[in-house]
This record gives sequence, structure tokens and C-alpha cells, in this order.
Amino acid sequence: MAELPRVPTGIAGLDEVLRGGLVAGRSYLLRGEPGTGKSILGLHFLTAGTDDETVLYINLEEPTDQIRDNARSLGFDLSDVEFLDLSPSSDFFAEDQSYSVFESSEVEQTPMAERITERVGKLEPDRVFLDPVTQFRYLTNDDYQFRKQVISFMRYLKEHDATVLFTSQWSETTPDDDLQFLADGVIELGQSEHGRTLEVPKLRGSDKQSGVHSLTISRDGIDVYPVLVPGDHTASFETGTLASGVETLDSLLNGGLERGTLTVVSGPTGVGKTTTGSLFLTEAAASGERSVIYMFEENESTFRHRSESIGVPVGEMVDDGTLAIEEIEPLDFSPEEFASMVREEVEEHDTSVVMLDGIKGYTLSIQGDEKELIRKLHALGRYLKNMGVTVVFLDEVASVQGEFRPTEAGISYLADNILFLRYAEMGDEIGKVVGVLKKRVGTSERTLRPFEITGGGVVVGDPLSNVQGLLSGSPSIDSETRE
Repeated sequence: MAELPRVPTGIAGLDEVLRGGLVAGRSYLLRGEPGTGKSILGLHFLTAGTDDETVLYINLEEPTDQIRDNARSLGFDLSDVEFLDLSPSSDFFAEDQSYSVFESSEVEQTPMAERITERVGKLEPDRVFLDPVTQFRYLTNDDYQFRKQVISFMRYLKEHDATVLFTSQWSETTPDDDLQFLADGVIELGQSEHGRTLEVPKLRGSDKQSGVHSLTISRDGIDVYPVLVPGDHTASFETGTLASGVETLDSLLNGGLERGTLTVVSGPTGVGKTTTGSLFLTEAAASGERSVIYMFEENESTFRHRSESIGVPVGEMVDDGTLAIEEIEPLDFSPEEFASMVREEVEEHDTSVVMLDGIKGYTLSIQGDEKELIRKLHALGRYLKNMGVTVVFLDEVASVQGEFRPTEAGISYLADNILFLRYAEMGDEIGKVVGVLKKRVGTSERTLRPFEITGGGVVVGDPLSNVQGLLSGSPSIDSETRE
């Protein structure tokens, strides 16, 4: 089946949802409540036209000067946009009218239709943005006449090979179901408690990405962040092992972490999860590979100071481009926007290792319901694995003592490897131990090893024996056994 020609919307994320853009020569309904960004999306659509395209803005409500001022404030250049201003003027009220408001449809409909056909016939526009088409309701006597007029109008534009985007103003008292039926596609803008949304419930003659996508409006206009579908993204990669650089820890892992796998490093607060994860980033940097760490629970300066105090050269890694550190501010991102940030890092910078510090911080810092966020995190992890990225998720368990839980967020099934750190009673001291609960590829030691962070870095000792109480949450090691 031949691919239909596409018209880009000027918004990269929306074009991704539309599988390349709008199908050329068809009409599309852009619906949403006031303030959801319909007119701004229309500006993107019009200004995305190429130099040899003619674009027309038919404004039925807002005057041209006001549209130009608003567009200028958002950085849109409308110098190449033609306007057909059919918005009501103040003369309507200032002059003595010879007909009432209720009779105006009979008087105004024909002149307005003539102005539209005359302008379209003269310009032969490639793109048309009509805002809002529901103004035609006031120029017809009933819903039947309105639908008939819209169908006729859209057909006329199609005959002139125009791709049309038109908006509607709908409410419970004035629904636009008829317009949804008439349009070749529907783009719906919304607003939820967690931010702006975009959905494409209908797109004739084309595949599309389903789901509720994230949308933001800034001084630069609109950005759309599609729902991440892991199966849509794959990349070939070389298999191998990423070591930690600590020989005894690598022995515990039977050489290290396999490339393209997801590892959860779990443990209570302060046990050394971030430091352990950073070992793998350091080894990747030594091979000239790029890594990124997303920090939800700690700021960059603290991380740098703490890492460099034990010999992890974070500053050098950042300076030579082998490490990127991204602080995530609370509630600044939707899960789709964050996933888009990760995708850009991986696909544009060829990043081979991604670390999230940590899962609990992710659920607190990203907008959305916690259960839904964990589902989004699953999708992100699968995407990264499909792209051959080695992934490290840090997961803080709730308490120092208590029933042993491999992860707090319930993502153990997603993990290829689970490396756990725990506090343990060692005679009359509190020490730390490290072990491997799960390793999907290959084998691993089934023992615990003592774990310590010193001024010289991470120290992992020889396997311990006679460890008691790990699964009950109170591990202890006889002091004589340690010696």
C-alpha cells in the first residue's frame, strides 16, 4: 500500500503521534476547551509550511491585529501568512442595523460564503486554519443547515487540494459530535490535574499512536511528548559485560553487569547505593562511553563532593563529556516529558549507561499517580533495554530492619539483576553487606560479602559465612567469622 503524502504540523512530538504528520488534502478538527492551546497549535501548523506553500488563516472570532500580537509574543513570524478576517467588528453594534440578531443569519451567510470562496479561489492555499468553525452555527437556521454548510465548505477546500485544520468551541449545551463525524481526523486538547494533554481519537487513512500524550505550552509555543511505546524502539548493540572496577564486587556478579540489562541496586538510606551505581558509570567513562545520571533525591554539588572525596572523578567525567548529571526538580515534568528527555540523551548522544537515583524520588518528582508512574517507569526501562542501554535503577527500601524486600517499588520482575546492600550486626558494630539476589544472564555468587566505603573508594571483602537473619530483616555476622 502506497504511503500517503504527509503535511508536518510544526510540532515534532505531534508528528510522531500522527506517524509523520497530517495526511495531505484532508480536514482535521482541533477541539478543546478555551485555554488548551488550539490557536497556538494552529500557528505551528501555518508557519510549518515550506517557502512554496501558500497558507491562509480564516479568523471568525479574533481580529487579525490581535492574532499577530499574540503570535509575536510567542516568537511566530506571520509575515507569510494570508488572513481572511471574518471576525465581528464594533460597527455591528455602533451602526443602526436594519435586521435583528435573530435575522442576521439570513443576511450575513451569503456575503461571508462569497468572501471565503473568492479568497480561496484567488490564493489556492495549501494550508488553511479556520478558527473557530462553530461560528458558522450562528449563520444557519438549524443543525442540519450547519452540517450541510460545513460539509460543503470542506469539500470546496479539498477540491482546491488544501489541508485544513479547524477548531471548535464545544460545551455540554453545544456539543460538536457532528463535527467529529465530518472530519477526517480529530486532535483533542485537554487539561488534567497533572498537566495538559493531547489525544488523537480519529485519523482516517492512517495509523496513529494511541494514548493520552503530554503537552506543554511555553513562550516558544507547544511541545508534545508522546506516550513511550517500548516496542517502537530497537537498536542493535554489542553484547559484553560492564565491570564496576572493584574486583571483588565483580566476582560477586560473575564479571559485572551484562550490556543491555536492567539492574536494581536496593538498600536502606545511606547504605551506599548511589556510590555503588557510580562505579559502573566510572568504568564506562574509562572506555570512552557516555553515561547519564538523573538525580531525584540529591543535588549535583553534593554528589560531586561526596564522589570525589572517595576517588570517583565526577568532575573530569563531566568535563570530558563521558558523564551528564541531570537534577530533576519536583513536579516539573510529566512522565512523557521525562521519557522524552531520556530518549533525546540516548538517541542524540549515543549514551550507553543510564542511572536513575532513585525510584522513590521519581514517583515524588514526576507528575502523576504513583501506580501509573511505576507503569511508566516499566515502559522506560524496557525502552532502554531495547536500545541496548545498560540501566541502573536505585531503589530505597523503607526500613533498616524488617522483612527482607528486594525492591520497594515492586519492579523486581523487570530487573535482570538485583544487587542489594544491607546493614548488618557484626559483633558489637554495625557494618554493611552486599549480595546478588537475582542475575538473569549467567551465574552469580550466592554469598554475602562485607561492603565498606572508605577514603580510597569502595571496598568489598571476601565471602562471609554463618550469616544469620538476612531474610527476617536483622542480618548478623559472628565477629569471629569475620576474622
